[in-house]
Amino acid sequence: MKYDVTITAIGEVVQDLLDSSGDLILFDTCPIEALGEVSVMHTIGEVGDIQVGDTVSFGNKSYTIMAIGDEVLNGLKEIGHCRLKFNEMTSTCLPGQIILKGDGLPELKVGEKIIFE
Repeated sequence: MKYDVTITAIGEVVQDLLDSSGDLILFDTCPIEALGEVSVMHTIGEVGDIQVGDTVSFGNKSYTIMAIGDEVLNGLKEIGHCRLKFNEMTSTCLPGQIILKGDGLPELKVGEKIIFE
């Protein structure tokens, strides 16, 4: 496994953001309290060499990494942060973003694992 964490909190507007834009923001340590409302907080995890073609799982749903921004690994190592985008678009990937391909959106639950492998 390249990153294995457990969801500890889900912000009040996370589902709205996920449903409207396909974006999911992750943090283990959120530097700004207001970001907690739009973020999924998780346990601290060690980061491996995450690459295009790897998978990200939320419970029993898996997604393939189609693109990865050049700051993702640093963000995950420092504060457990990245922005996941659930679509197949690979032409525009922001520095802290991972673009995923898969069926539908994940169902998020406190206590559930997020696994990159």
